[in-house]
Amino acid sequence: MSTILVTGGAGFIGANFVRHWRAAHPADAIIVLDALTYAGNRESLADVEGVELVEGDIRDTALATRLLAEHDIDRLIHFAAESHVDRSIDGPDIFIDTNVVGTLSLLKAAQAVWLDSGSGRPHRFHHVSTDEVYGSLGPDDPGFTENTRYAPNSPYAASKAASDHLVRAYHKTYGLDVTISNCSNNYGPFQYPEKLIPLFLINALHGKPLPVYGDGMQRRDWLHVVDHCWAVEAVVTRGESGEVYNIGGGAELPNLALVERVCVAIDEAFESEPDLAERFPDAPAAKGQPSASLKSHIEDRLGHDRRYAIDAGKIAAELDFTPAHDIADGIRETVRWYLDNEPWWRAVMARNG
Repeated sequence: MSTILVTGGAGFIGANFVRHWRAAHPADAIIVLDALTYAGNRESLADVEGVELVEGDIRDTALATRLLAEHDIDRLIHFAAESHVDRSIDGPDIFIDTNVVGTLSLLKAAQAVWLDSGSGRPHRFHHVSTDEVYGSLGPDDPGFTENTRYAPNSPYAASKAASDHLVRAYHKTYGLDVTISNCSNNYGPFQYPEKLIPLFLINALHGKPLPVYGDGMQRRDWLHVVDHCWAVEAVVTRGESGEVYNIGGGAELPNLALVERVCVAIDEAFESEPDLAERFPDAPAAKGQPSASLKSHIEDRLGHDRRYAIDAGKIAAELDFTPAHDIADGIRETVRWYLDNEPWWRAVMARNG
């Protein structure tokens, strides 16, 4: 039996990971540390048994140190982050505070409890990062590998790159047992509604425009959050200390193609379930029209990376991980989840205005 600390465990990926770990390791104790800002929601963990949710800031080193020591925690999985590129462009300061200073705070706490105390207890600090630290690829470039040079292009990506370097430095300098994973774009249940897929889905249900940046041909690799959780578990439990693992979904698509898949999944749901038209009368699909008719091209985002792609060969070869979700089925499942969990996203949107 272990006790794990999950930072950001009430957020999108963190909550899915807590659910995954609870199912895979039912005997383990789970402590979640989350500031419960706009992206963290108690409701995402409400039905998960045996989880202690501590409301607090990862920048509070004393709190993190106390949690690690008092709960005898031996694994820290660090999801907590400010993660929306648009928000980082409008206000980069909080991204530095949370993603850089917050990560440093956790590293200091881990060093104090796991190394300086002299206990010698086996431990692991796993840091969850993003493929955006690598910058942008050309149309014919191979996917990012773990050896790709860092070249972040947004304040968000720069803050995550800095946190990656800090984690690596604590391994090299102090001997902290760390691993890092850099993932591609996640999708699935419990994602905050400002992100692309839930935003477009909820807008379509209410007959609102689907805003596509620029020409919509920016390419992204899409990773189902459940697959991501399996991969993180593999790294935490079997990954080599000090190593980096890229995690991809094997589904590289232009944004326009992804939007089309979301729209088709919505239209199919309305066709198979007539009462959706009564629940969402403003949706084009309620009137027999395609949801894609709501697409609207808007001015491109500042510094918008053109293409991300992941070479996930290392994690496949060393940890035997490959994603299980096909993108078409994954999008249908995600649309279905939001249709079945309307109270969740309505409560989130109401609370955050």
